[in-house]
Amino acid sequence: MVDDPAVIGIDEIGLGEQAFQRLGLAEGTEVEIAQARPPASLEFVRRKIDGEALGDGEISAIIRDVASHRYSHMEIAAWLVACAGFMTTQETLALTRAMVDVGNRLHWQSPLVVDKHCIGGIPGNRTSMIVVPIVAAHGLVCPKTSSRAITSPSGTADTMEVLANVDLPEERLTAIVAEHNAVLAWGGRIGLSPADDVLIAVERPLRLDTMEQMVASIISKKVAAGSTHLVLDIPVGPTAKVRSQSDAVRLRKLFEYVARHMGLTVKVVFTDGAQPVGRGVGPVMEARDVMAVLRNEPDAPEDLRDHAVMLAGHVLDFDPAIEGGKGYARALELLASGAALEAMERIIAAQGACERQLVPGPLWHEVKAAHAGRIAAIDCERIARVARQAGAPMDKAAGIDLLVKVGGMVRAGDVLYRIHASTQTGLDFARDLASEGPGYAIA
Repeated sequence: MVDDPAVIGIDEIGLGEQAFQRLGLAEGTEVEIAQARPPASLEFVRRKIDGEALGDGEISAIIRDVASHRYSHMEIAAWLVACAGFMTTQETLALTRAMVDVGNRLHWQSPLVVDKHCIGGIPGNRTSMIVVPIVAAHGLVCPKTSSRAITSPSGTADTMEVLANVDLPEERLTAIVAEHNAVLAWGGRIGLSPADDVLIAVERPLRLDTMEQMVASIISKKVAAGSTHLVLDIPVGPTAKVRSQSDAVRLRKLFEYVARHMGLTVKVVFTDGAQPVGRGVGPVMEARDVMAVLRNEPDAPEDLRDHAVMLAGHVLDFDPAIEGGKGYARALELLASGAALEAMERIIAAQGACERQLVPGPLWHEVKAAHAGRIAAIDCERIARVARQAGAPMDKAAGIDLLVKVGGMVRAGDVLYRIHASTQTGLDFARDLASEGPGYAIA
């Protein structure tokens, strides 16, 4: 309600930009308004809060209302927290199906449509932006659609946006895939599992990312994107999302069960999640590392390159034309020859190259070693939190440059990492968190 007729007149309604876009009507359109009735499916949420297992129809009703924006953020949070407390395997499958059913689905002419996904939790682990051009250069269809970051300092869509437009309409996305075999785009624009994007908006500030929600989110997006085969990277480490081998096996089985019932072939790969991958954490720094690998620069991060080539090899092994186990050698060849770089440059040009050259934030603070010794461990969760406090991923230029990794030797006063930010507030928040504990253990 306003008291200034210059802002809004009598019998006029002012909408926030998000609500205006969602309504999809032109300015000046005459509308009627009425009090919204509470969604009937809220009764099922209350039953879930009480610890009951819900049926397929009940979960489907909840997800339809979530996707239709009939729930407040508070009600969505209640649903997410209730599911975090208790969710059966059958409920996870029902949630995945419901999330696919309420959204758009892409269809491709190729019988083999591949993808690669990482569950996240490891800063700098931007392997998809290397895997996809390798796979595209080989000739496989790989429509890589990604969500925005949930709990990390950057997601694939956030990092790719540094280089090219990721907000692509469906017609443009399918045309790029038809011409270049692959795309690296944000899935939210084309309505793939739209309920997932609504849930993510609430999960992000809560830093909530349960196994069941993760499985439903990832599998629903891949099925909706038309993928037939998926390589899934699950990093395991003391400060990763998955911290023990037993939890990794449990998650793998849940992924395999849901994927099988959704008609998706999945290959799960356990990887080392003991420390961040690459040197950069945050969209701009991660994009820099990715391009260094694709350009075969001599000082490109070796761990990022090796990790990406290994995963690309697993994806290429899906190709019936490649002899068993030869995918890795083929991936290495495509990267070393420059074919992967050429594929990436074509994809960037097709999506629309970013006109503004982004660089790390102009404000910086160096976090230094308190004493001499060897770097024994790096806390992935801590590093991610520091980068987010600096402003990543919303501020593309915010993040961290890691100057030393596990096994490196330092002297007292040596710089462990440099925090970059675009605002003094972001830099202060990140610096204060790092001063409480830098996330480095020095033996």
